[in-house]
Amino acid sequence: MRALVVSEHGGPEVLAVRELPEPTPDAGQVSVRVTVSGVNFIDVYHRTGLYPMPLPFVLGLEGVGTVASLGAAVTGLAVGDRVGWSGTPGSHADVVVVPADRLVRIPDGIDDESATSVLLQGMTAHYLASSTYPVQPGDWVLVHAAAGGVGVLLTQIIRSRGGHVIGTVSTAAKETLARQFGAEHVIRYADADDVAGTVRALTGGRGVAAVYDGVGASTFESSLASLRPRGMLVLFGQSSGPVPPFDLARLNTAGSLYVTRPTLGHYLADRAELTWRAGEVLGWVADGSLSVHIGRSYPLADARAAYGDLEARRSTGKLLLTR
Repeated sequence: MRALVVSEHGGPEVLAVRELPEPTPDAGQVSVRVTVSGVNFIDVYHRTGLYPMPLPFVLGLEGVGTVASLGAAVTGLAVGDRVGWSGTPGSHADVVVVPADRLVRIPDGIDDESATSVLLQGMTAHYLASSTYPVQPGDWVLVHAAAGGVGVLLTQIIRSRGGHVIGTVSTAAKETLARQFGAEHVIRYADADDVAGTVRALTGGRGVAAVYDGVGASTFESSLASLRPRGMLVLFGQSSGPVPPFDLARLNTAGSLYVTRPTLGHYLADRAELTWRAGEVLGWVADGSLSVHIGRSYPLADARAAYGDLEARRSTGKLLLTR
């Protein structure tokens, strides 16, 4: 099979498509023939060594495909079933082995590309808005990178819960996209010397109930300064780099603020939580209440270009690798 291999840490140039033996499932596992896999920033952290993994390894954590074979003691699945997963290393390959209890069925009527677009990023948006800081009707919140893969889904979920979104973006085209998916106000980084000041002006001086920040180092200070008293900064990513250590006493003087650094794996703690989040997100796609925006699909052989576009912020929505 073909697989996207990382043999050394570095930029997109270290990615190489290689021929590897097909993996076989052990007990409790399922072999899946991949049709689409998702491109995510956590892959960049793995590739660069920010989140270390033993070298060499096959990149990728999510995808959709069909069951190819079953390991011992697997029940409830059959060869040919269409399934999706998130959080399984080695997903940028023609075949991946996934624990059976980490698979979800893809409903009829949702194509593979759309399903892949809402697994890792859709369930991330789900836990952010429904669990980490559960948005309440009338809440104003700030969403950084509002035209990105998580941003367009998160904005829609916040609006469905009765919240109001201020989004940040880098270009006019991304502003148009963020508004299309429900952001009521959009701030362009290049046009705003003081993002927090603009946020406070838009909220009558009070600030927002929560900031959902997947950017990290370059936005952290403005995120803190945008919060109302007892507001929460949800730092769920670090596309611009990790946030340096800071004095926790600042949270007191700024209004008894909260800062949390969640990750999806801790919000899929068991099978019941996985099926709840995936079921709701896929159900919303199926009934049309959650719209998917696929920025671009690339063949596996063009993975370097896909990650180059992601890291240079030339993309919007979800990026995919197809087989």
